[in-house]
Amino acid sequence: MLRWLDKIPLYMLVIAALTLGLAPFLPQPHVLEKLQMLLAGSLTQLIDIFDLILHGTPIALLVLKLAKPKLKTPE
Repeated sequence: MLRWLDKIPLYMLVIAALTLGLAPFLPQPHVLEKLQMLLAGSLTQLIDIFDLILHGTPIALLVLKLAKPKLKTPE
């Protein structure tokens, strides 16, 4: 199921998670701001949802790649 994730080099996901995932660095990363909005229930505007997906995808892919060996999915 996640074989396509094996084709992405780990260093590329790390770079993407650190740059796009945490951008802008100051005053706080967008992904943290959007997660706070999600938890508060104020993530309602389409641009904010898109922003969460955009900044959260590299981090989610990195977590999946690192967790994949522990998942033990039959292939």
